[in-house]
This record gives sequence, structure tokens and C-alpha cells, in this order.
Amino acid sequence: MTRISRGYIARRRRRKTSLGVSRSRANLSKLITQHEIKALASSDRDRDRQKRDFRCLWITRINSVIREGWVSYSYSRLIHDLYKRQLFLNRKILSQIAIANKNFIYLISNKIQKSEGKWKESARLI
Repeated sequence: MTRISRGYIARRRRRKTSLGVSRSRANLSKLITQHEIKALASSDRDRDRQKRDFRCLWITRINSVIREGWVSYSYSRLIHDLYKRQLFLNRKILSQIAIANKNFIYLISNKIQKSEGKWKESARLI
């Protein structure tokens, strides 16, 4: 029986999936599909990991400015007081402030401490 030359549709499908794959995997369609599945799983995982890494970076930047002596208390206390005073500055914005202008974080912390003292005095009067 003579060999039949198949159509181009299957070949086009395999070429389309093998574009980002190199070496021997580029010729083996089963390995290409496995590689695509693994790549999709890795991209999902790494996007979540990137979010964690950036949050860690922002916390480290804020903490380093606080520990230089600009603010008189710890990072966790600063974040707690910000939320207690309803100053909704997230960690990304605070880290950008810490890099650009350290004095501004100092002013924010002083404002929090002064308002905390007034709040305690008004609570005693009631």
C-alpha cells in the first residue's frame, strides 16, 4: 500500500504549540503538551509568589527607615496605629514614602502619637 500524504491541519496544530519549546521537545507532540501544562502551573504559582515577595520587600523598606531612628517605635506598632486612626496608607505607598522622603514618615508617626494622647485624655473625661 502506498503512503498517503496527510493534510496540513495536524502539522499546523503541532507547529503552533511547539513555538516556545526548544530541543528534542519541539519534535515530540506529547512532550510539548506536558511542557505547556507545567508552564501554566508554574506561571500561576509564581504570580502568587511575586505578590508575597513584593509585600515582603515593602515591609522591609518601611522597617529599615523606622529602625534608622526616624520613628520612635516598631513597624507593627506603626501599622496598628495607622489603622486605628483610619489612615489607610497601604504598605506599597508607605515604602515609596520611606524611599522618597523619610521626614514624611516621621511627621505621620508624630501626628499619630499626638492624636493618640488626645484620644486617651478625652476617654478619661468620659
